[in-house]
Amino acid sequence: MNRIHKLFNAQKDRVLSIYFTAGFPKLEDTLPIMEAIQEGGADIIEIGVPYSDPVADGPTIQESNMVALENGISMKKLFTQLEGFRNKIQLPVVLMGYLNPIMQYGMEAFCKKCQEVGIDGLILPDLPMQQYLDEYKELFEQYGLVNTFLISPQTSEARIREIDEHSNGFIYMVSSHSITGAKAGISEEQIAYFKRVKAMELQNPRLIGFGISDSETFSKASEYSNGAIIGSAFIKVLKNSKDLKQDIQGYLKEVLH
Repeated sequence: MNRIHKLFNAQKDRVLSIYFTAGFPKLEDTLPIMEAIQEGGADIIEIGVPYSDPVADGPTIQESNMVALENGISMKKLFTQLEGFRNKIQLPVVLMGYLNPIMQYGMEAFCKKCQEVGIDGLILPDLPMQQYLDEYKELFEQYGLVNTFLISPQTSEARIREIDEHSNGFIYMVSSHSITGAKAGISEEQIAYFKRVKAMELQNPRLIGFGISDSETFSKASEYSNGAIIGSAFIKVLKNSKDLKQDIQGYLKEVLH
């Protein structure tokens, strides 16, 4: 059983997934950040694979991608950094990225490498579901990788049910029709969307992302789902940090209190 399945079997609510960009703020920060996230009490680690055109992401994560690429991160370098990480990290680890660099690396070579180092799943926002089903589903399953699809307030009920049918980990609920970024609070419009999806009683757990930044927004999102994903707000913590371990743990403690 995949670590993602084990997590959701054991924990039904307030699941916290933390996103950060590999190779940011410094090239070799990837593993120390993962260790601090685990020690800080988060449940899932989501590593962003830097790309020059991260279309779903707002300015904070875009900037972290640029810095990481300038630092010299690459797919090859990231996999080198991840070798042996399972000696220290027990949490489920997901790679989030875009198709272009993965296609250049080679999809099967990428999946094989993910399995070798110990990655549990992938989030590829620009991978169309039909292409996944036709070309990659068997490959992902062969290498033990859970694929995560995104839904948004604009996604129709029929489409959400189709995504639920073809998912086997969790569904990433994008909280609003926008790019990533920490925003102030959660609107009534967003809550109506959360309630609508909750009422559908989907078979897969749901995590809410985009605009989740603190204890209040995390708790509010968790009322309507199994938990939430924090990205941009966490990247800001890393950007401004003088002591990564201390600042990461302090931030996570605040979010989870």
